[in-house]
Amino acid sequence: MSNVIVIGCGRVGSQLANMLSDNGSNVCVIDRSADAFANLGRNFNGSTIQGVGFDEDVLVRAGVEECDVLAAVTQFDNANLMCAEVASRLYDVPHVIARLYNPDHERAYMQLGIDYVCGTSLVAEDVFSKIVSGHGAHIETFGEFEVLRFSLDLSWRENQKTIRVSEMERDHEVRIVAFERADGSASSIPTSDSVLYNGDTVLACVHHDLIGAFSKYIQD
Repeated sequence: MSNVIVIGCGRVGSQLANMLSDNGSNVCVIDRSADAFANLGRNFNGSTIQGVGFDEDVLVRAGVEECDVLAAVTQFDNANLMCAEVASRLYDVPHVIARLYNPDHERAYMQLGIDYVCGTSLVAEDVFSKIVSGHGAHIETFGEFEVLRFSLDLSWRENQKTIRVSEMERDHEVRIVAFERADGSASSIPTSDSVLYNGDTVLACVHHDLIGAFSKYIQD
């Protein structure tokens, strides 16, 4: 059982909270409006707290210090960003996910290392998939494979800040689908000879069983 905090109890937050609760998670929902908790319905099995999601006292009451995942899914990008930053920076919550309305803010979220779901439809399902998968880079599941999007971490390679696509694919049995330079200067579908740099954004397809070994390439 995982401990999950959901911030925002509108259509998305209430749907997500019920999905997680039905899946066996211990869920606490935060919303500034007590009336919003009516969206959860009578069968919701978790707890609720009225308050602002980036208020430290509210988060502590919600159990942030023992929290495994926090999902900020209010209707306001700035509020979601603040919730995500407080949870990750102050309380070291292992997995923080923020809802993103304005795609113009996407690069800022990526540069801050914040996992997010962008869009207005099927958001609850997307966040639920990320939580259940157990890693922040998750985009989609295809049978035994995961599609991951992440910032490339090569800091563990002594004095080597680049790596060829062929080396990553050979050593970890993955397929690098696409990449974008860290500064946004170029993006490409790679060949085996393409060179990746520390901090590049990478789209990869990885077998479930290999994600543990491959995770060293994924920036936290």
